[in-house]
Amino acid sequence: MIRKLASKDTDAIYKIINLAARGYEGLIPHDCYHQPYMPKEQLCREMKNMTFFGWEQQSLLIGVMGFQPIKDVSLIRHAYVLPDYQGRGIGGKLVNRLKRLTKTNNLLVGTWAGASRAIEFYLRQGFHLMPDADLLLKKYWDISQRQVETSVVLGMNIGDLQ
Repeated sequence: MIRKLASKDTDAIYKIINLAARGYEGLIPHDCYHQPYMPKEQLCREMKNMTFFGWEQQSLLIGVMGFQPIKDVSLIRHAYVLPDYQGRGIGGKLVNRLKRLTKTNNLLVGTWAGASRAIEFYLRQGFHLMPDADLLLKKYWDISQRQVETSVVLGMNIGDLQ
């Protein structure tokens, strides 16, 4: 079941992000990988600017995905599923919920260029690699220059789906 998450879910969101992000080790630049991947203080700041949705199964939160309308687009942010539950369609169900919530013409997601599984996942969900990723990352995300240099953006036109 998908539900909108709240501040009471911060610890569970933190756990999911940091356990799932261990899969980045060796795939993303060494200087960008650390544990915890997202410190709790950063997560709390991020939660002020977006809405998190989660997949819950038998009262256990096992997947999360942030949603952030910004300017003229909507962003998927911090999308993670616990490693033992990956490949079961949970991420796809969360993406479909965010597609339905999107009121802008475009839904974008940024990810590490080396995260081939994530890129393949979004391509299967109907996204396509966007040209000018650097410009998009600088316009819509608040990330370091190093992350801009090592990331890609995927997008879809929601207007075509409605």
